[in-house]
Amino acid sequence: MKHGKAYRTARAEIDREQTYSPVEAIRMLKGWPAAKFDETVEAHIRLGLNVRHAEQQLRGTLMLPHGTGKQARVAVFAEGDKAKEAEQAGADVVGAADLAAKIEGGFDDFDVAIATPDQMGTVGKLGRILGPRGKMPNPKTGTVTMDVAKAVSEAKAGKLEYRTDRGANVHLPIGKKSFDERALVENYAALVEEIVRAKPSAAKGRYIHTITLTRGIVADLEEATVTA
Repeated sequence: MKHGKAYRTARAEIDREQTYSPVEAIRMLKGWPAAKFDETVEAHIRLGLNVRHAEQQLRGTLMLPHGTGKQARVAVFAEGDKAKEAEQAGADVVGAADLAAKIEGGFDDFDVAIATPDQMGTVGKLGRILGPRGKMPNPKTGTVTMDVAKAVSEAKAGKLEYRTDRGANVHLPIGKKSFDERALVENYAALVEEIVRAKPSAAKGRYIHTITLTRGIVADLEEATVTA
């Protein structure tokens, strides 16, 4: 794969055998040449969990102190008064069976899906579509609720859902390159604190193996591994 000049410049500055403190890593990411857009800074955490066992899977939500820098688009499955409540709270798209049909037809212009409990019969049929994209409403993360106004407000404010993937990794944004250094460090600290707090009681051995901070897009990735 051929990489651009910005990637090669950044890669040359990274010692692959060294781990960096969060401040050092963030300072490096911010110091590399800027792209034509405000890149997202992400944290990728490799955990020592065996996710084949349900009791070692990790899933939850958190609010970063400085947000993510992105305005989430929210879809709500609701009818009647709850649909009106969602619209008044700022939901981008609201519907029921009609929204489900739209999603089955390829509609995907939203980041978070919320549903009232009575809509889960309809939403459940979308599991094969929304599940792999991490958008399936779930009562454990507060996205299946009768308090749709609160759920929409929290999603708009930057509430994040995290979960381990098949390799026991957690991937989450911690802000934008334009954030000042302190904001990114504080967002990073809040994320790590939450991951440590949520450690499954069944976890054995070393819990956090590595944390890698990245900036940019997959085609032109810049990264630095920080100390856990």
